[in-house]
Amino acid sequence: MLVEQRQELLLRELRATGAVLVGELAARFGVSAGTIRRDLSELAALGRLTKVRGGAITAVPAEEPHAEPRPEPEFGEGEGEGPTLGLLVPSATYYYPNVVGGVRAVPARRGARIVIGLTDYAPPRDLQQIDELCSSGASGLLIASASGHYLPDATLERLRSTGVPFVLMERHPADPYEPCEFVVSDHRQGAYRAVDHLRRLGHDRVALYLTGSPTAPLVGEGHAHAVERLGLDPSVPVMDGGRPPLGSRQAARQYDSFIDACLDSGARAALVHSDHDAIELLQRLRARGLRTPEDMALIAYDDEIAALAEVRLTAVAPPKRQLGEQAAHLLLDRLTARTPLAARQVVIQPTLKIRDSCGGNGGGGNGGGNGGGPAAA
Repeated sequence: MLVEQRQELLLRELRATGAVLVGELAARFGVSAGTIRRDLSELAALGRLTKVRGGAITAVPAEEPHAEPRPEPEFGEGEGEGPTLGLLVPSATYYYPNVVGGVRAVPARRGARIVIGLTDYAPPRDLQQIDELCSSGASGLLIASASGHYLPDATLERLRSTGVPFVLMERHPADPYEPCEFVVSDHRQGAYRAVDHLRRLGHDRVALYLTGSPTAPLVGEGHAHAVERLGLDPSVPVMDGGRPPLGSRQAARQYDSFIDACLDSGARAALVHSDHDAIELLQRLRARGLRTPEDMALIAYDDEIAALAEVRLTAVAPPKRQLGEQAAHLLLDRLTARTPLAARQVVIQPTLKIRDSCGGNGGGGNGGGNGGGPAAA
């Protein structure tokens, strides 16, 4: 494959998924990780993508249509001379690169800069990173903590003790009456729509496989509500596989156990969180001589790499980039307001992207399916 061909395929996958990872691209194209990194560097220099640790996200729009090109800031560097936004995210390689891309696009237009802290999903680092972001001069904070969807009280107390405005991303306080600003994806709604889509395709048994992430409990609630409200069989397998290392024997045993439970129960459709797990299940099914979607229909949750699977996976796509943009706007509005603002809490619905793995209207790539548009509350 010529370099130009590989780079064009890389960009095509980036447009389909919003983010790509070096290791997965190297395996897919049969080249070294170093080759993929060079491709990403060349494409970043042309302004066609934005590099992040471990991969790339879609390019952040320029501030002005006719502005002179400038070097892409390194991950974590500032983008302006105005307020400094402290951004805390638990990962730079999965799910959050698109959120970060959305956040970065807004200060680039509004003259602010960003300082980024990472926790690698280690909750004790949340408090440390909050202190460090404030020490670096952050005048406001955007927070996606390493904990679950509900922000721990200790983290909320530390945020309030800083005295600077903050907006939560994909997190909100456990107490629904806390006057706290946040922007979240409605993951319950996303899971519900996926189950409903499978029901419309004729499945009355829709199993659920979860991985141990902050999103998993909400996906589980949405699945349970759908099963109850749509009158589906409640005896289907529901498994939380935790977070075993990808490719490990433990993970393989869990996937096989889930497949066995589905076959025993008569379930021929499943919602799988996350993309990685859906792809692994797809491969385990194929190894048994089972076809997707003919023998088992699958819908993935996250839509990070779902389109790269050998059978392109229908997927629930949380509005990651839009979420980052909304959160940055909320924070900058508060930092620049001349009069007090009421607290705002924004909930955005995911979309369902119909592809090949569920057997209905496949091949559409980015079709909306039953997804619906964003809604703020």
